Amino acid sequence: MEIDLNQFSTRERYAWMTATVLPRPIAFVSTESEDGVVNLAPFSYFNGVSSTPPVLSVAVGPKRGGAMKDTTRNVEANGELVINVVPRRIAEAMVKSSAEYAPDVSEFDVTGLTRLPSTIVRPPRVGECPVAFECRALQVVKVGKPELATSIILAEVVLLHVDDAVLTDGKVDPRKVDPVARLGGSLYATLGEVWEIGRPE
Repeated sequence: MEIDLNQFSTRERYAWMTATVLPRPIAFVSTESEDGVVNLAPFSYFNGVSSTPPVLSVAVGPKRGGAMKDTTRNVEANGELVINVVPRRIAEAMVKSSAEYAPDVSEFDVTGLTRLPSTIVRPPRVGECPVAFECRALQVVKVGKPELATSIILAEVVLLHVDDAVLTDGKVDPRKVDPVARLGGSLYATLGEVWEIGRPE
């Protein structure tokens, strides 16, 4: 089966891409507007870029009508964000935060999730998340037509928070983190079986 994605609508292309690029980790991103409203939103086009310097990438598409999402607007305004790792136990709250709310509504209030103060950046982190990266944006790269551009946020980690409860022998235990991954449509996944394969010498 060969699929020419350019023959599909934006929505159909999204469905094919998210059904085949999987599993995808979820960046639960908290930002703060110039008016002090804290935004919280999940994005699954997310990954690590480099370790030196420590940089993460989060791709934020536009709203359905083409308008810029609050996350992008806030990052472009003040350059700060916190990327939280979502454990399974708050998956439903994370999904609830993905609805389109007015810019003056904080998803922390809608979901009941806990705001914890960050150490370096202004936006708070999510108390229920065992891992959180305080970040400053290095660059925002626009991809696609201006009216429908996706913003790729390259975020440098300035401080990493890790809950002691997810450590085993001083190392992060992925089973204890219990992260949620995004699949296609409304499907999500957890780690499932975890195994080790040593690298060749």
